[in-house]
Amino acid sequence: MPIEASETICSIATSTGRGGIGIIRVSGPKTKRIALKVLGFEPTPRHAYSSNFLNNDKSIIDSGVAIYYAGPNSFTGEDILELQGHGGSQIMRAVLDRVISLGARQSRPGEFSERAFLNNKIDLVQAEAIADLIDASSKQAARSAVRTLQGEFSKRVVELQNQLTAARVNVEAAIDFSDEDIDILSDTGVSTAVDNILAELNRVFVEAEQGVILREGMNVVIAGKPNAGKSSLLNALAGEESAIVSDIPGTTRDLLRIEITVEGMPVHVIDTAGLRDSDDIIEKEGIKRARQAIENADQVLLVIDTAQSEQDVNSLLADFQNQVSELSLTQNLLKKVTMVFNKIDLLKDTFPSHSTLASDNNEFEKISLSAKTGEGIGLLRTHLTQIIGYQPSNNGSFVARARHIHSLEESKKAIISASENLSKHSQLEIIAEDLRLAQQCLGAITGEFTSDDLLGEIFSSFCVGK
Repeated sequence: MPIEASETICSIATSTGRGGIGIIRVSGPKTKRIALKVLGFEPTPRHAYSSNFLNNDKSIIDSGVAIYYAGPNSFTGEDILELQGHGGSQIMRAVLDRVISLGARQSRPGEFSERAFLNNKIDLVQAEAIADLIDASSKQAARSAVRTLQGEFSKRVVELQNQLTAARVNVEAAIDFSDEDIDILSDTGVSTAVDNILAELNRVFVEAEQGVILREGMNVVIAGKPNAGKSSLLNALAGEESAIVSDIPGTTRDLLRIEITVEGMPVHVIDTAGLRDSDDIIEKEGIKRARQAIENADQVLLVIDTAQSEQDVNSLLADFQNQVSELSLTQNLLKKVTMVFNKIDLLKDTFPSHSTLASDNNEFEKISLSAKTGEGIGLLRTHLTQIIGYQPSNNGSFVARARHIHSLEESKKAIISASENLSKHSQLEIIAEDLRLAQQCLGAITGEFTSDDLLGEIFSSFCVGK
C-alpha cells in the first residue's frame, strides 16, 4: 500500500543532548527542493558532500556532511536528505527550523519507519525489529533483532503462507470440481500438507516464544526481611556494587533496579525494601512499592538468612504470605517464589544446594548460596533461565512480540481445526475457511492484514526520527 502523495517530514534523528554529530532527516516530495535551498546546489543521489547548511539570507547555520537518497531507492521509499552536522542542541534546532520553514513538518514518533512499511520497503515485523534493535538490552537480543530486521522471521512466516496457499488451491479445486469422480484431496495430499504446515508452525512458535523472552527479558524481585542479604545478592548477580550494603535494617528504602544478562537473556532485577511493619513514612512507601513490584514479577527471590531455624523459616513464610495477602492472585504469586538461603559461608555443616521445601501446602524451590563468596550464584542463574523456559543459543534466531505469539496461536487453532475436519470428511467449504483464517492470522504478523489502530499503536512507541 504505497503512499502516493504525502507531506514532507523531518526530525532530529540523534539522541537528545550534546554530541560530536547531530543528524537531521528529511523525507517526502519536497526533499529535493529543501536540499537545494539548504545546500545551495542540487545534490547527486548517494553522494556525500562536505557542505555548509544555509539560512534564508545565505548565512551559514552549520557545516557538515549532506547525503541525498532519491526515492524509491531509499529507506522510506521517498526522497530522503540527511544533514550530519554538529551535535549541539541549539545548532540542530536551528537547522531543523530552517527545514521546517521550507515546507516540512516535524515527524511523529516512528513515522519514518511507518512510511517504509507503507511503501513496501519493509514488512511490519522488520519495522518492529528496528525499535527492538535500539532497545536491545543484551548482545543476544541485539543479534536476534538484526536477524529479524534482515527478514529471518518474515521468511519463515511467508513460507508458511505459501504452503497454506498451495493447500487452499487444492481445496478450492475440490469444491469447484465436486461433480467429478475424482478425490482431489487425496490425490494432491492435502491432509499431509496440512500436517506438515502444523509441524512447521509449531517449530516457529517455539522460536517465537524464545524471541519474546529475548526481547522482554525476565522481571525478578528480590524480597525478604531486612538484613537478610538482599542487596548483597543483587550485587552478586550484577557483578558490581549496585546497592548499598549495611547491617542496619531499613537501609534499602526504595526500589533499586538494574539490568543484567543471564546466558544472553535480559533480566530486570529489582531490590526491594524489607517486608516488615514500619512507622517510618519513607520506609512504609518503599514497602508499598515492594509489594507492587512483587505482584508484577515473573519470579520472586525470597532471601532468608541460613542462621534461622526451621520454625523461623515457616514463620517468615507465613509473614510473607500475610504481607502480600492484599495482592491479587495470591496463590499464583506464591507459585513463582524461590527461597534463597543466603550466607552459607557462615555455616560449618554442608548445606544442600538445591531442593524443595514444603510449607502450608505450598512447595517452594530452594537454593542455598553465599552472596558474599559467590558460591551458588551460578546455580541461581541457571535456575532463572529454567523457570522462564529460556534456551540459550549461540546462533540466535529472531526477536518476537506478544502480538506475534497471539497470531501464531490463532493460526495454529485454525490449522488444527482444518486437520480435524479433513479426518472427519467435513464439508470442503469448512476446511477452506479454516485454511483461510490460518493464513489471515499469519498475515497479521507481517502487516498484510493489520488494522490502522494497531499500526498507530506500534509506531507510536518508536523513537522520533525512526
